[in-house]
Amino acid sequence: MQPTTSFLARSTTGIRRLRLTTKMVNGGYYKGTGSGSMGRHTKHGGYKIDWHKVRTYVMPIMAGFDLTPYVTNKMKPTRGRYAEGEHPMHGSVYLRKWKELNGES
Repeated sequence: MQPTTSFLARSTTGIRRLRLTTKMVNGGYYKGTGSGSMGRHTKHGGYKIDWHKVRTYVMPIMAGFDLTPYVTNKMKPTRGRYAEGEHPMHGSVYLRKWKELNGES
């Protein structure tokens, strides 16, 4: 007689391969986000940054870079049709444009 495959998946080796969650462990376990600390909390409620822990990234030298942007260089710049002093993010411009496109006057 052999055990079923679903029973084998629940054995101790199968459980250990699952992702560890806070529900599987007793109290005191905190998973965190993997971001790490860049300093410490002070007793007065502040935060003191330890500059040795701060991550720094080195930018590569871009001279002679062969890749091009997604937008072609041959495209002419497009200009919007807005009155002097208006900005495309103003609510009145948005409502006027919406009325033009939806057939309302």
